[in-house]
Amino acid sequence: MSEDIVLLAAVSVVYACQQAYFANLVGKCRIKYKVIPPAVTGPPEFERTFRAQQNCIEFSVLFMIDLWTAGWFFNQELAVLFGLLYIYGRHLYFYGYVQSTKGRLRGFSVCKAALILLLVLASTGITNSLLDKYLNLNLIKKIFKR
Repeated sequence: MSEDIVLLAAVSVVYACQQAYFANLVGKCRIKYKVIPPAVTGPPEFERTFRAQQNCIEFSVLFMIDLWTAGWFFNQELAVLFGLLYIYGRHLYFYGYVQSTKGRLRGFSVCKAALILLLVLASTGITNSLLDKYLNLNLIKKIFKR
């Protein structure tokens, strides 16, 4: 079974590493600007870095649910492709936000597109699975003649 989901697991680990790296950068920023926990306010440079990391965390649950559902119920390779696009978007978002609040917009657009694509794949896959299970109608198989 593990070979069936190895790509999804690999993308998940890459994403976890990215989030750990962002958290580490916030820690370094705390030291640089002398912002002692639990404080979350300080110079604008710290606040942008902190918010960038927090915003990434806030979307983590949506990303993981969409990634795994799309990969499991629709197509693992497509889900992984859009998952990698999302991770790239998070990179653009984080570093853009650290530079300026407007700098986050390009990365946010990439992330939003990737999440929408993953959600479409996940919804399509679940709908197809329900139709197949309860009505014996596999639309994806009929469309792609697998």
